Amino acid sequence: MTFESLKFAFVVFFSYLCSVKAVLEHIITRLTPFYPKEEARELAFWIIQETTGMTRFDVCLNTDTKNIPNLEIILKKLSDYVPIQYIFGHTEWLGLDLQLSEATLIPRPETAELVTHISNYTSHIIHHTSAIKVLDIGTGSGCIALALKQRHPEWIVQGLDKSREALHIARTNARNNHLNVDFFEADILADDIPEYDLIVSNPPYIRPSERCTMTENTLRYEPEEALFVPDDDPLLFYRRIAQLHQAPELWFEISETQSDALIQLLQSEDYEVECMKDMYEKPRFIHARISR
Repeated sequence: MTFESLKFAFVVFFSYLCSVKAVLEHIITRLTPFYPKEEARELAFWIIQETTGMTRFDVCLNTDTKNIPNLEIILKKLSDYVPIQYIFGHTEWLGLDLQLSEATLIPRPETAELVTHISNYTSHIIHHTSAIKVLDIGTGSGCIALALKQRHPEWIVQGLDKSREALHIARTNARNNHLNVDFFEADILADDIPEYDLIVSNPPYIRPSERCTMTENTLRYEPEEALFVPDDDPLLFYRRIAQLHQAPELWFEISETQSDALIQLLQSEDYEVECMKDMYEKPRFIHARISR
């Protein structure tokens, strides 16, 4: 290769570098009035990866300079605090590709921790060597139920929700991820349910008085019925599930402000209770066991 051809190759590569950097910096600049800079940077990578098919490694190495379709529309929605998962209609979570809509909560890293805790504690489950029956109450997108089924194909896993739109999303996610999970409609506050070996739930637990602590995108776009409980009865759903006594094993995601009260409630229903902290060292998960 001649010096001139090397020089030309360098110029072409440098143009790659500048163009991709320009796209990244443009997106970050547009989003920093609305998001912290590090979050804006992550959103910029997400947009490029989602719209071009490039990997993060490709983006970092500038191996492609594809156009970003509908970039201005995406940026406008993000400036209105629409969650990026709703903009693209799906998210990757625990190895699952999950469709989402504004009828379903966006799966959080803490909920992924809950799934991991359940998987790590299977030795405590009564008759755990058989195909145990598991119910996910308030299943939403089906994320917990599907993640458990993926990790434990021998389990019989079901999910319930009172939202028909959420159930449609959950069933779609089961089909798309090739997992045999049954989802059905029920209102846990009004309907009876069969017996299970394990019940898991991440129910509504946020009090309206706590709105000031929440982000704009959650408040504006995620389903209120999946978030909020009455100020005067934040343990409403936990109490109902515990008092049904339909499973010897209960797993909950909880509010860091309600752990002590929930432990007392479960102990009053004859459960042995363990509280675990999340990655931020906040009390976030409850494991309750009862003998029959």
